[in-house]
Amino acid sequence: MESFTIRTPCSSANIGPGFDVIGLALSIYLELHVTVDRSRTTPSTHPLNCRITYEGQGAGGADISLDPQSNLITRVALYVLRCHDQRAFPAETHVHINNPIPLGRGLGSSGAAVVAGVFLGRELGGLHHLDNNRLFDYCLMIERHPDNVGAALFGGFVGTYLMPLKPEDASRIEVPLSEVLPSPAGGVDTGKRPPEPPVGIGHRIEFPWNKEIKAVAIVPEFVVPTAEARAVLPEKYARADVTFNLQRIALLPVALGQSPPDPELIHLAMQDRIHQPYRQTLIPGLTEVVESMSPRTQPGFLGVCLSGAGPTILALATSNFEEIANTIIEKLKFHNENKELECRWMVLEPARGTEVIRS
Repeated sequence: MESFTIRTPCSSANIGPGFDVIGLALSIYLELHVTVDRSRTTPSTHPLNCRITYEGQGAGGADISLDPQSNLITRVALYVLRCHDQRAFPAETHVHINNPIPLGRGLGSSGAAVVAGVFLGRELGGLHHLDNNRLFDYCLMIERHPDNVGAALFGGFVGTYLMPLKPEDASRIEVPLSEVLPSPAGGVDTGKRPPEPPVGIGHRIEFPWNKEIKAVAIVPEFVVPTAEARAVLPEKYARADVTFNLQRIALLPVALGQSPPDPELIHLAMQDRIHQPYRQTLIPGLTEVVESMSPRTQPGFLGVCLSGAGPTILALATSNFEEIANTIIEKLKFHNENKELECRWMVLEPARGTEVIRS
């Protein structure tokens, strides 16, 4: 019996002015506890030789499938396997998913699932020649947000970028998972080998982070679908707004790595005009939170931003975490039609990247 655990952190993307560029791995972890009985000689009774069990966020809901032909994590793993001519999971595979990452809240739950799935495919297929840089390519064939998957895969505070594809690779921007398992899920296995990722789709660089700085995540109890959050963004931006963000994104990685932290500099560097102003309609109170809070009025406070597509608000601070969280929660409730809006908050730290732990 073979067993191992895959541990993947959640992530916050779009930090301040870093829309689609900067990501931060945070200390909530998706875990896959995997066992494989390669000694079994009788046919498996489970689809694709894989049994899934689940606990955590969304357990028992319609959004969490326990069918390996539908579950995002196992479909991603199958993509990696089928790129290497392995049509199903080995022998008798059991994947127990423990997921404390809030779903649809802007903390990179889908990015973590994609990263964990790519690692699962590598480990089950014995594909240890695939290093983390190559696994990043596989992730980016499925999840086109390098800031989320880059942070979840490599860990820390990262800047990410995509390389221009060669003309011959232009049709391979991403792989619809229907090429791995025909849509609807569970269709007839076509036997085709899906297209492998081009080499070097994306890259990342890790920025320094001052360990005094913590991330206070305020998580409202409603969902903002990423598609809706993208739809409210304009097709074009004013030059002044683009310049505004470029100036601040040049400051942010330096400001967050300095010791001691400079609250006024960080607060300035966290400002944004590219996505947060347009998402106010989806997250009532966001503008009030961003514009009214400052280090001068909130001791310990450094800066605040929308986490990913939201609705989670991420405040950076060195102290007074509970007071900062409660101030933000009050502002969100005041501007929300539901004055009893439930919010929870957590103090998180930058996290290490995805790890495989063998028993």
